[in-house]
Formats: sequence, structure tokens, C-alpha cells
Amino acid sequence: MADDDKVTPEVKAKKKEVKPSEQTIDFATMEMLEKAKRDNVETIFDRAQTMKPCNIGEQGTCCKNCSQGPCRLPLPKKGIEGEDTRKGLCGATPETIAARNFARMVAAGAAAHSDHGRGVAEVFLAAARKETDDYRIKDTEKLLEVADLFEVPTKVKEGDELVDRDHNEIAVEVGEKALAEWGRQEGEIYYAKRAPQATYDMWKEQDIIPRGIDREVVEILHRTHMGVDQDYRNIVKQCSRAALADGWAGSMIATDLQDIMFGTPYPVHGEINLGVLKADHVNIIVHGHEPLLSEMIVVAAQDPEMIDYAKQKGAHGIVLAGMCCTANEILVRHGMPIAGNYLQQELAIITGAVDAMVVDVQCIMENIANVAECYHTKIITTTPRAKIESGDTIHIEFDEHYALEDAKRIVKTAIDNYPNRSAEVMIPSQKELMVAGFSTEAIEYHLGGTFRGSFVPLNDNIINGRIRGIGGVVGCNNARTMHDSDHLIVVKELLKNDVIVLTTGCNAMACGKAGLLTPEAAKVYCGPGLREVCETVGIPPVLHMGSCVDNSRILTAATAVVKDGGLGDSIADLPAAGAAPEWMSEKAISIGQYFVASGVYTLFGVTLPVSGAPRFQKYLFEELEDIYGGKWDMVADPYEMARKMIAHIDKKRAALGIDKARERVLMDMDDRRALEAG
Repeated sequence: MADDDKVTPEVKAKKKEVKPSEQTIDFATMEMLEKAKRDNVETIFDRAQTMKPCNIGEQGTCCKNCSQGPCRLPLPKKGIEGEDTRKGLCGATPETIAARNFARMVAAGAAAHSDHGRGVAEVFLAAARKETDDYRIKDTEKLLEVADLFEVPTKVKEGDELVDRDHNEIAVEVGEKALAEWGRQEGEIYYAKRAPQATYDMWKEQDIIPRGIDREVVEILHRTHMGVDQDYRNIVKQCSRAALADGWAGSMIATDLQDIMFGTPYPVHGEINLGVLKADHVNIIVHGHEPLLSEMIVVAAQDPEMIDYAKQKGAHGIVLAGMCCTANEILVRHGMPIAGNYLQQELAIITGAVDAMVVDVQCIMENIANVAECYHTKIITTTPRAKIESGDTIHIEFDEHYALEDAKRIVKTAIDNYPNRSAEVMIPSQKELMVAGFSTEAIEYHLGGTFRGSFVPLNDNIINGRIRGIGGVVGCNNARTMHDSDHLIVVKELLKNDVIVLTTGCNAMACGKAGLLTPEAAKVYCGPGLREVCETVGIPPVLHMGSCVDNSRILTAATAVVKDGGLGDSIADLPAAGAAPEWMSEKAISIGQYFVASGVYTLFGVTLPVSGAPRFQKYLFEELEDIYGGKWDMVADPYEMARKMIAHIDKKRAALGIDKARERVLMDMDDRRALEAG
């Protein structure tokens, strides 16, 4: 018998044991993982050690699109020598299989974000029609801007004069036109012309401007059905249409209409990490992605009647905190605290202090219901699209016509559960201050002032070399890599090389927990040029723009940079690059594709399911750049990812002729007059 066979299962398990410090760089998460072990509660961190990914699935070459499969086409260990003869039963090549799988991820991701947008448009229309008293139009200035994009007249002729139309009349037409974007069958989405003219012209030339949101998603599913589209280039073309329908329609509409209803975000202080919970308070966590209900829960949790009721139950008050992108939504508009990002959702329950976790859609682990059974936490589902079969969950369905009433019922359920705490309450002390809420409008205001909001100061400082370029770093956490680590390595490397960072989603939360979302961070982490700009303007070097649906804000910011001049004619000309270091969801693939199709070099970490199809991978990683100006890349090492982003930014600076920092010149009035005359 071999020595290994003499080892008991207990010893083997001990050998495989991984320390929390090897799974996360966040101390609050480490504490909760230790508590989970003591409480004998399994989390995603445990499952990531015991369940390894399928190597063929990782390569993207497993096809299960008909019952003759699954057909598995692994890449030979020695690689492809000569002609690649691998085929599925129907003859599908690795390129066809990988492209179909990739496309279906785009379709699912676009459907998820765009279905969010559809729900927002429906509530927006109900509010405009006065069918609900709980929602109203808050940002009338943005309403008028969006009305112009949807070709809705904002003035009406009375006699010989043009007079302003009623805002609610305008909102009804905006809502109707917005909602119609999902069912549009021909023509072009309205927001396509929001892009820089050169970017729009490229889309037109490549025939990838979306017709309607639902149509493009459905067409992907048809094309990837067994026996339909078998040309990976043609499949990717449809991926671009569907992804652009997400980024430049579904997601962008969601962001705009949420701003109009709930207020456009401007910088606000907040706190982040599990330390925001309080042992002597009722703790409610809202988790998911749609702010429609959470906006009302904010109101309900601050209702004096609800606070008095909590005190009657023995609590000192109510803490409402967020998890995942619902957290970002209530942070950027209300400064509400964030308990954590995706991989911390089970751990929040393990504190023993969460009285209710209220969930809507996307990124919600089914296992939270199992973890909640070990404590007292109530899991409350709120949408018919997302119920949980596991555990003892409660379903309180959200209805926009009775939104505040539903919210109060949810808050009351949490308060009633407060006396039922039985397990040890252990809340980590870690929490950080941060500044968030940098919408495109807020950035314009900070750079240009109240009367002349502009991106020109940003452009000028990119041109003169103080700022090297722009990095968009976004995306989820992934249990296959160390929690938050890759996010922070990439961001810190960019900052010290004078690259300003725009962020959303779980990356924004990782940055918040690490103290990067404060103006003071510029002095610690930035190169001299970026530090000077941030200290002058008074902004953090990492600008938190919102939730993952708010990646559309990065598109509008990039468009504003192009339109304010000096940095090329299209998004593809900008010294900018995007990254998702710890991505895990299908939404990320849709986001990545709409950034690539918009002209952005886009890098993903961890893995990308294309390596089993070398010709398809080469098409994404190299050939797309000649078509769209943007391309994909996959880099597992975060340091190498940052290096590649900086190299691309430098390449774009050279193409623009601004690769050498300009010497600063003090100008007198004669110099300024000469410039103005020119």
C-alpha cells in the first residue's frame, strides 16, 4: 500500500485546508470565514476549493445545443499540429462551438441588464401617467435632455409663440418611446446617434447598429440553435448588435430613467464593509441590482413610525445597508452604507446580525437561503423572475402601484425578526469612508463648474501629459481568484502610472474597502501628474460611477471626452482601456462586447472560454481591432493586465501625437489673445 493510501480522510482534508488569508485580502472577510468554520457553515469559498472547473468548458469547446451531445472538443495537450480536425457530431468546428457559447453568454447578459431596463421603463411610465403616488419626476433637466434624444418635443406652439410643455406630458412620451425600444423590429435604436459621429459611422459601415433590444437577443438564440449560423465571424457580428443594444439602449435607458425618477447622482459620502452593521440595530440588507424597490425601502427605513416600532422591539434603530449593485444604487443617491460585494453576501448573514436580506435579481447565490437557516435571517424575495426554492424564504412581491406599502411590510418583517436572534453576533470592525456618485454630469460639473460643465480640463491634462489616460476597471468578484486582490492590483498600478480610473460594480466596492475612493488617496497612490490634478479639482483618483448597469455612464463620459475635442474623433482614438479583473457573470461578456464594439481595448482576468478555438480567439484578440478599433484580451496576471492597458494607452497617445509631455508655459494676456485669435 502506498504511503498516500495510509493517510486518513481527516489528514487529507487538513492538507487541503486553505487559510482565509489565501482566499481574500479583505480582513472583514477573513474574520467571517473563520467564524463560518467555527459555526460549521459552508460558503462559496469552501466550494471553490472542493469543486474544480471543467477544463473543456473553460476552453469554450463543449457543445450541448442538441441531445446528440454534449460534444466535447478539448484542445490537445501539445496544441494543434497541422490542420485542426476536431468536430462535433454534426461537424461543428471548435470555432463554431466556442462562438456559439460566447454568443449565448452575450445574449443572456444583454437580456439581464436590458430586462432591468424594461422594468425601469414600465415604472417610469406608470409614474408619468400618475398611476402610482410613490414615484415622481425628480430631475426635470435630465428629462428634457433625454426627451431630445428620443425626439420628443419639449415645447409646443401656442399662437405665434413656443411655450414649454408640461413635464408629465413629456415624461409619458419619453416612457412610451423608451419602452418601444425593446420591441422595435427595424430601423435603429435612438441612442445610437448619441455616440461620437465617427463611432456611429463605423457601426453603420459594419451593419451592427441594433434594431431593437429583444430582436437582437432572440436572433442570437436562433443563430446559435443547432444547424443555423456556422461562421464564427458572422456570429460575432450578431454579438455586437445584441451587446450594443444592451450598452447603448437597455442599460443606458435604465440609467437615464432611474436618474430622472430618483435623482442624478452627485458626489456623496458613504461607508463600506461589514463593519457598517450594528449589533443593537435592526439590520436590513438589500441585495441585487434593481433600485425600484430599494428606493422605497430607503424611505420606509427612515420612517419615524418604523424606527419607533424597532425601538419597541428592543433595537436602537434601523441600519439599511446594500450588497452588490443594489448597494451602489442607494449609495450614489442617498449615501447609504454598503455591507460588501458579491463574495461577501453569505458572510453578512454569518455575522448573526442581519435580520432580513431582501433580494431582487442577478448575482444572488441560492446558498444564502441555506446559510440563513443556520442563523435567524429572513431571506425575502421580491420579484416573480427570481424566487429561491432552497431554505425557508419569504416572498413579498413588489408592485410599483403599492411600492411604499410593500417596502414598509418588508421593513416590519425585519423588525419583527430582531428578537429572534440566537447565534453569536460578531460584526467585524472594518469599514472605510468613501466618496461615490460620479455620474457623467457630476464629472462635468467638477471639471468645468456650475455654468460651464465640460470635459475640456480633463482633455487638456491628458494632452499635456499630467494624466496619461483613462482606465475603466469594472466587474464582479470571482471565487476562482483571491477576493478583491486582482481588482486592487490593477487599479493601483494604473494610478501610480498617472491613469485616472472610472469604476462601477464590485470593483468599485473593492476600491472603497481599500480606501481608494477618497480625495486623500491621490497623495498616497498616484503618480505626480494625476495627484496634482486630483488635488486641484478635489476628486478621488478612482471615480465611482455606480452599479454595473451604469457602465453606460462610462460610454457617455467617453463620448463627452471625444466631443470636447483634442483626443480624436471616435471612442477608439482615446488613450483609454477597460478591464474586468475578476469577472464571473454573463453580463460581463455582454458589457465587454459592447465596449469592444465601441472601440475600447478590453481585458478580462481569471479566464475566458475561447482558448480551445485558436482561430476564434485570434479573431477576438487581434482581428476585431481592424474592424471596430477595439478588441478583447485575456490576462490572468493583474500586473501584466495593467502593463498591457498602459502600453495600449501609450500607443493611442503616440497616434494622437501627444506621447511626449509638453513643457508648462506661463502665458500672459498677449499669449492668450493670440490663442483666441487663432
